[in-house]
Amino acid sequence: MAKSPNHLLCLSVLIFIITESALAQKCSNYKFSTNRLFESCNDLSVLDSFLHYTYDSSSGNLQIAYRHTKLTSGKWVAWAVNPTSTGMVGAQAIVAYPQSDGSVRAYTSPISSYQTSLQEAELSFNVSELSATYQNNEMVIFATLNLPLANGGIINTVWQDGSLSGNNPLPHPTSGNNVRSVSTLNLVSGASGSTSTGGGGGASKLRKRNIHGILNGVSWGIMMPIGAIIARYLKVSKSADPAWFYLHVFCQSSAYIIGVAGWATGLKLGSESAGIQFTFHRAVGIALFCLATIQVFAMFLRPKPEHKYRVYWNIYHHTVGYTVIILAVVNVFKGLDILSPEKQWRNAYTAIIVVLGIVAALLEAFTWYVVIKRGKAEESAKTGQRVGNDGRSLYV
Repeated sequence: MAKSPNHLLCLSVLIFIITESALAQKCSNYKFSTNRLFESCNDLSVLDSFLHYTYDSSSGNLQIAYRHTKLTSGKWVAWAVNPTSTGMVGAQAIVAYPQSDGSVRAYTSPISSYQTSLQEAELSFNVSELSATYQNNEMVIFATLNLPLANGGIINTVWQDGSLSGNNPLPHPTSGNNVRSVSTLNLVSGASGSTSTGGGGGASKLRKRNIHGILNGVSWGIMMPIGAIIARYLKVSKSADPAWFYLHVFCQSSAYIIGVAGWATGLKLGSESAGIQFTFHRAVGIALFCLATIQVFAMFLRPKPEHKYRVYWNIYHHTVGYTVIILAVVNVFKGLDILSPEKQWRNAYTAIIVVLGIVAALLEAFTWYVVIKRGKAEESAKTGQRVGNDGRSLYV
């Protein structure tokens, strides 16, 4: 009888897993209310979207039903074929959204630039039987496209969603899943995959974004604060002199070199993403590079400890250094907002910053304890020396 609770627990977990699998959204077990049938379907990788299609290679006709689920009110959706590239520019889009009067508007819109406002116009290929439905937070676009293909039936696809202002589509987000919603599709075999080249959010650009984020997060966001902690708290120990200085220089120099590589990667990404701008992130990144570069060259102008201007150099060095650290941490979090990685990445960086903050607070308290204790000891020694000198003078 003692084993019964364990058996019940295992059974409950098994039932939960089976239920979750059964309820998971899959295109293969979906049935259209209009009894439409399609030969193939694909579960698209992001944005809760699915593509059902039938392709006739002899005529080049592609019948599609694009489904976008979990759609909140005030949103537009789009699905597109890009005949010339793997990104947004050049895409031939079909757009749909619920209007304020309750009806659903569906129309075609060719994308010629990143500044598109999704104006209605004809595509580079014929589109017929275009319609859309919106029920239970799900938008479905139906259409027939005439795509005479000479490359084995492979097409580049893009899908998106964004907000509405009244009945006017607003620009879609330029981070997270909205820059991952691209793929290639083999209409003959049904195979699909992420695009590996091209602009506008392909896997290659996403890889560069990840490299940019890792380089800058490690250098500006972690190594720079650690270098400052080393300089501020190790030098209190006389036995750590001059080791603390070389550790500080090594840590900050390494952070600067890695950070410059990350900064250059960011500039490269910006040049490849015309029309996609992260003004605040970019401005802070440029400011960080300039301030850190000044810090590096200022080391060559550092006066000796006994020089009368050393105190002013120290004030400058500390002010610029702490400014760099604050801006770096802010910009790393801004970058995480832009890249929208899985939640554990943000949590991990937050945990690192919290730990560094706690360590700095404890070391700050300990440093003041050591300084005050050392000051009292030195004052006591001076007092004893004066008393000894006065006592000797009485017997001279």
